[in-house]
Amino acid sequence: MRISAVIPAYNSAAYIAEAIISIVKQSYIVDEIIVIDDGSSDNTLAVIQGLSGNIRYHKQENRGPAAARNQGIKMAQGDWIAFLDADDQWTTDKIKKQLAGLTRYPELHLIAGDMTEIDEDNSVLTPSVLAKHQLLTGFIKDQGRPITDALSKLLHKNFIPTGTVLVRRDTLLAVGMFNESIHYGEDLELWAKIAAYYPISCLPEILMLRRLHNNNATKASAAMLIDSIEVMQSLRQTISLPLIQQGLKPDRLVADAYTALAYWYFNLKDYQRARQAAVASLYEALTWRALIYGLSACLPAKCLMILKKLKTLF
Repeated sequence: MRISAVIPAYNSAAYIAEAIISIVKQSYIVDEIIVIDDGSSDNTLAVIQGLSGNIRYHKQENRGPAAARNQGIKMAQGDWIAFLDADDQWTTDKIKKQLAGLTRYPELHLIAGDMTEIDEDNSVLTPSVLAKHQLLTGFIKDQGRPITDALSKLLHKNFIPTGTVLVRRDTLLAVGMFNESIHYGEDLELWAKIAAYYPISCLPEILMLRRLHNNNATKASAAMLIDSIEVMQSLRQTISLPLIQQGLKPDRLVADAYTALAYWYFNLKDYQRARQAAVASLYEALTWRALIYGLSACLPAKCLMILKKLKTLF
C-alpha cells in the first residue's frame, strides 16, 4: 500500500515546516509528500527546501484549496491519499492507526478520525472536536466499523475533518474529487458523495491537531450559507437516490439551506433578501420556519420590534 500526503499551501511559511515534519515523523512511513503551492507570495518554498523527506513541490496560480487538493490527487503516485492543511499537524501514529482500522475492515474506502484544536502557540483549545459536538460516544461504540447511515449522519453534522482523512485514490477519481466552484463546504459535498456509495469509518482517536488563528478562523457568513445551498443542490442532482434510501428528502435539504440563509438575513434586518431566501425555500418544500421568516420579513419595522419584545417575555 502506497500513501501520498497532499498539502495545499498559501502563504504558509509560518507553519508548514511543522506540518511536514509531523508527516515525516509518522510511525508508518508515508511514501510521498505533495505540496501544492496555491500562488504564495511569501517564502513558503524556501522553508520547504530546508526540510528532509520525499517532498514534491508544485506551484500554481491561486485557485483555492479545492483546486490545490485536486492537483495533488492528480499528481499522487499512491493508491491511498491523505490530506493535511499547511498550518495543522498529524499525531505520530495517525497513519498506523488508520491502517490497523483498514486491516480490520478492508471494505472501507475512507477512514477519518477525531482532532484536537490548538492555538498559535500549540496550546490546546478543544481536546476532542467529536466530544465537543457530542459525537464521540457513538464512534467509541462503533470502534472503527463501517458507519451505518453514514450519509444521513454526515448531513446532520459533518464529522469528517479533512486533515484526518485517508481515502482510496480511485474512489476520489470515481466521484469527481473536490468541487472547485464551492469555497465553503466542498469537503462535505465530497464526503457525502463517497458515503453514498462506499463504506466509510471514523476512529474515536485524535489523529490531527488543527491550528486556529486569525487567518483561518471560520466565521458564519452569507457566502458560507449560499455555498451550503449549492452543496445541497449538487447532492440532490448527483446522489438523490441514496439520500432517499437513507430517509432524507433532497428537496427538503435544499429548502432548509435556503431557510438558514433567510434567518441570517432576517437577523441582519435585510428583510428584502430574507424574503427572497424564504420564498426560494418555500418553492423547494413547504416548511413553517421558512413561512414564518418570509411573512415576518414583510411586516413593518415597528411590528417586528413588538414581536421581538414579546418573544423575550415568553
